[in-house]
Amino acid sequence: MKCRHCGTPLEQTFVDLGASPPSNAYLTREALAGPEVWYPLRVLVCTNCWLVQTEDHAGREELFASDYAYFSSTSSGWLAHSKAYVDEMTTRFSLDHDSMVVEVAANDGYLLQYVKAGGIPCYGIEPTASTAAAAREKGIDIVERFFGVELATELAGAGRQADLTAANNVLAHVPDINDFVSGFARLLKPEGVSTFEFPHLLNLVRQNQFDTIYHEHYSYLSLAAVARIFAVNGLSVFDVEELPTHGGSLRVFAQRSDTGKRERTDRLAKMEKTEAEAGIESSAFYEGFQAKAEKVKDDFVAFLIDAKRKGLKVGAYGAAAKGNTLMNFAGIRPDLIPYVVDRAAAKLGKYMPGSRIPIVDEAHLEANRPDLIVILPWNIRDEVMRQLDHARSWGARFVTAVPELVVTPT
Repeated sequence: MKCRHCGTPLEQTFVDLGASPPSNAYLTREALAGPEVWYPLRVLVCTNCWLVQTEDHAGREELFASDYAYFSSTSSGWLAHSKAYVDEMTTRFSLDHDSMVVEVAANDGYLLQYVKAGGIPCYGIEPTASTAAAAREKGIDIVERFFGVELATELAGAGRQADLTAANNVLAHVPDINDFVSGFARLLKPEGVSTFEFPHLLNLVRQNQFDTIYHEHYSYLSLAAVARIFAVNGLSVFDVEELPTHGGSLRVFAQRSDTGKRERTDRLAKMEKTEAEAGIESSAFYEGFQAKAEKVKDDFVAFLIDAKRKGLKVGAYGAAAKGNTLMNFAGIRPDLIPYVVDRAAAKLGKYMPGSRIPIVDEAHLEANRPDLIVILPWNIRDEVMRQLDHARSWGARFVTAVPELVVTPT
């Protein structure tokens, strides 16, 4: 395989998590009677441009199908984050009724609903029919296509250029990252701004967040790699902000290289220095990650087997993609975790890919009263624990496996 940005042959392995089905390919009851397609899940490092990337096996149309089951509005914390973003960007870039805001990967309208409420013209680009329909129900204009140079050129030609584009947690999800980034350079007005949020590779490595690796994430991004990719494709980074979301993310601010006039910020220089001092552009930085991932797997499996032998009842919360990576890497099946609770209506009544664990609603917890509740989306651990605080009344304890096994209360 060659690097999807610079074309250099890839020789260094970052981590090999075995094989699994696509993490959002939830199964219906009828589908249980048939086979699943499993793909190798191996991540490689380009030692030329330092883009970390998943080995290619599945196309985007398969991973982001019409019945895509991830709806951003499910998390109240994410909604609050999105509203704060809209408020901040509106003030910083003086957005008003004469502006145009475009979100790429608009999902169910979780963010643009706040732009619309502020009286700012906007539209979203979203290729998955299920989430696009949910956004339209909120009154948001959606272009239901994959984004890239072709679509951006069409939109710009139709007078639909943007003062601000938002792209949250999508940059890692695109197989042709050059085409995707080039699209923003065409969609922006001359003085427009593009923001991109993505989990920071530095945190993934330092905090052992291996379960954020799955087939939908084609790339794992550092500021250094992103800035290099942007520069080749017509954008220049002028600011960066650290965020607590998804275990530690970056929000990168970019402008057109040919017309943008904003000065580089001190925050950008500081983050560049942080990454350089960590050695993020060296092979040594990525060594040893495999062993760390395997230790989490081994500790988690041993904990669940011990709980089973003690007769403890176990349930899980959050049918998240990261949970599917953990379950399939560890070989967890319904004998160790018999069900997963989730709030997303699109997932209820279905089964986790690979592990085939049933997904149920929250009422199941009250009826079953498990001794242990495994929180799979550890990045919203505190939110989930507050939400399920009533489970403490029957003595339930909460468990997270990543970055290390933690049981609360001990």
